[in-house]
Amino acid sequence: MMSSDSLEQETAQVSARKSTSRGITAFTEKKYFVTLAFVTSLFMCWGIALTMGDVLNRHFQNVLGLTKAQSGLVQFSIFGAYAIMAVPAGIFMKKMGYKNGVLLGLSLYALGAFLFVPAANASSFGIFRIALFVLACGMATLETVAHPFMAALGDQRSSDQRINFAQSFNAVGAFIGPTMGAHFLLSASHEAAGTLLPVKQLYIWIGAVIALIAITFAFVKVPAISDPHSEDQPAAGTANTKSLFAHKNFVWAVVAQFFNVAAQAGTWAFFINYGHEKMHFSDEKAGYLMSVFMLMMLAGRIVGTSLMRFIAPNKLLAAFAIGNVLMCLIVAQDWGWVSYGALMMINFFFSIMYPTIFSLGLKDLGPKTQQASSYIVMGMFGGAVFPFVMGHIADTDVAMAYYLPIVCYVVIFLYGARLYKLR
Repeated sequence: MMSSDSLEQETAQVSARKSTSRGITAFTEKKYFVTLAFVTSLFMCWGIALTMGDVLNRHFQNVLGLTKAQSGLVQFSIFGAYAIMAVPAGIFMKKMGYKNGVLLGLSLYALGAFLFVPAANASSFGIFRIALFVLACGMATLETVAHPFMAALGDQRSSDQRINFAQSFNAVGAFIGPTMGAHFLLSASHEAAGTLLPVKQLYIWIGAVIALIAITFAFVKVPAISDPHSEDQPAAGTANTKSLFAHKNFVWAVVAQFFNVAAQAGTWAFFINYGHEKMHFSDEKAGYLMSVFMLMMLAGRIVGTSLMRFIAPNKLLAAFAIGNVLMCLIVAQDWGWVSYGALMMINFFFSIMYPTIFSLGLKDLGPKTQQASSYIVMGMFGGAVFPFVMGHIADTDVAMAYYLPIVCYVVIFLYGARLYKLR
């Protein structure tokens, strides 16, 4: 007599075989539902923190008297943490597992948020940057863990869909971040407007929520995962001894991610400045419109994930990169609402780039997947460099600064159209 567990396993295998015969790959399996929900929530958590950094740019300009170039050091602190923490996080994940990697990331995230209290008390941009660095170490750890974790929760052939699905919730977090920032930090009607008190209060709440998520996830039982990332399963079609850097798709993914996050960080960092200086919006209105800007990214990911059922991900990536080259050219012309509309559309076309580059770079790496994830996250260091450079141009003319991301999107186009090779 067959046990219930054996029957359930046999049913799942039969279902998988039927799906394969029809050319359909299951999104995930029932046993992963709870874990997948928690991992998906992580994408939203760092989306909030990332876009809050862009609101802090403008708030620190107002309260601490920083130039745009100086406020670009906010992004340097955030993305610099990615360059330093990504590889250690990958090593920790490999030794301690996905779940412990998530708990480490959430702990660092909460600690960084609580460090905003002494930073606000001292009115010190230097201490704020330390707090941002610690918080971003948590974000880097979560990103290093969450992408291969999400890819492992089902068939590798549907990993692109799962990662883009999870990144849609990252876009939800990216919407929540500037909405909270505009309300608490940029609102002229706020009782503590023009001070650092709202920053302290907001990040206390953020730290408390993240700590609660960590405690809850500690009690979640994660099912055993048997996937292409396991040590005893070689990469498809490759030898176990093949060096990670011999995988050209992975190498070019790191390069493409560097330029992709560089363009993203620069575009986001000065979005509020563009609305204030070129469209003559108040900081609060420009902050709320940044939430709409982030909704464009969510829309792009929904559309992009759907299109990937019919168009190869690398080809769609190349097409969206060309779209952003055109958008940046229009933004730089300072044509009023036409340029502002193009600025909004940059996030639509940007939407699929980060998760698609990530998933393409992890294809067929087998036991090297976790290590590769670390290097791709480390490639996000581009976001530390670019806002500082764009800031120097933006101090003269914020519209002209949007010529710079064109270089980044050309590199991304080349990766999708020429440098990524299907196997």
